[in-house]
Amino acid sequence: MTNFSNSASASGSRTNGLAVAGLSCGVVGIFILNIVLGPLAIVFGAVGLRQAGAKGGAGMAKAAIALGIVDIVLFIVLMAVAASSGGFSWYVGG
Repeated sequence: MTNFSNSASASGSRTNGLAVAGLSCGVVGIFILNIVLGPLAIVFGAVGLRQAGAKGGAGMAKAAIALGIVDIVLFIVLMAVAASSGGFSWYVGG
């Protein structure tokens, strides 16, 4: 009788979880919370890149680092545009 409970791990799926987490943070960070998710993507990508020899996923880790940098640059650009146009204004009713 064959045990199929470990078929995913036995098939050689060795994706680096930190590289995937960094890539996810980088992609989501482009749209929302880029100042928080950008540095997280860089950290997860760097740690994932260090583990890439054992677990694979060096390409995803490098992409996570690149997207984290893009997130931070995007935040800086958005803040510069907001500052040059008079800053933020919160208008609530009335």
